[in-house]
Amino acid sequence: MSCLSLLIPAAFSATSTLVTEADLDHLSYGTAIVLLVVYVLYLVFQLKTHTYLYSTSNDEEEEPQLPLWFGVFLLLGITAIVAICAEFLVDSIGGLAQSWNLSRTFIGLILLPIVGNAAEHVTAVTVAMKNKMDLAIGVAIGSSMQIALFVTPLLVIVGWILVAAGTLGAGHHMNLLFNTFETCVMFVSVLIVNYLIQDGESNWLEGVMLLSTYIIIAIAVFFYPETQGVPAAGH
Repeated sequence: MSCLSLLIPAAFSATSTLVTEADLDHLSYGTAIVLLVVYVLYLVFQLKTHTYLYSTSNDEEEEPQLPLWFGVFLLLGITAIVAICAEFLVDSIGGLAQSWNLSRTFIGLILLPIVGNAAEHVTAVTVAMKNKMDLAIGVAIGSSMQIALFVTPLLVIVGWILVAAGTLGAGHHMNLLFNTFETCVMFVSVLIVNYLIQDGESNWLEGVMLLSTYIIIAIAVFFYPETQGVPAAGH
């Protein structure tokens, strides 16, 4: 679904010269709504109607260490702190790109995800070392699914609302039209991950293949021209 949401707008734009920015926006808005609905239904499927498909024989019952109210309070507080840190982080990208002579695309696609997902990386490695591979795969892929099926369409919808309210100027919102390079990178990534995990087994060679894929993508992004790597205004 995440690949489809990017491939369709790219093909929609590339196959006709009569496609306007408004057409792409309307396609993006409709697609974003569908993706959000799919994500909600996925949560219902996983957490309510088909929980047995996601349980394993190694699941252990654990007693909660914190009361529910305190856990919710911590989650909200940490979310607020992360939002503040994110503002400073985004503001520093320009200076970092200039001082390190790096493109904004490389920083956004390679460096920021490594830093921002550090906790998930540690969690995935830790549970993998305990031979809980289902949980390790769930942590790694679940994060990507959340970005593709929830965060991205949510940003499109929020941009749509801000433009309609006059808060955001036209041409500065987000749609789902990404350039060919970005779309191909995502498609290949999803394809290789799907093939490697569909048999329900893993080994160190498959891990090497995944890491090698990431390194190749990082090298490509590093040398990708800044003028082409950054999507046009409004995307």
